[in-house]
Amino acid sequence: MIRLRIQVAHWPRRSLVLTDTPRPDCSNCEGFGGIERPYGDHDGEYAGSDWEPCDCWNETRRWFLLPLPRRPRWLRRRDNGRDPWGPDGYSNEPPF
Repeated sequence: MIRLRIQVAHWPRRSLVLTDTPRPDCSNCEGFGGIERPYGDHDGEYAGSDWEPCDCWNETRRWFLLPLPRRPRWLRRRDNGRDPWGPDGYSNEPPF
């Protein structure tokens, strides 16, 4: 049985797609869609983790629904990390 959900895909163009979801009662992954396996280096310290996808779903199964329109240039986010209310983009007020 396929459990579908609607998602926004950003590649190659913004569009709506139908995707499969993991089986919520899966005994292997408990509904997460995969198993995270942490591993360590030669000293036994944490060095990262690997993601092993579960067989209860296929994360590459997608069906294209429709393309989403591009936003006009004036509506696109122009955040360059500065505070627009502070002088020169930086606030000199202490945080309270």
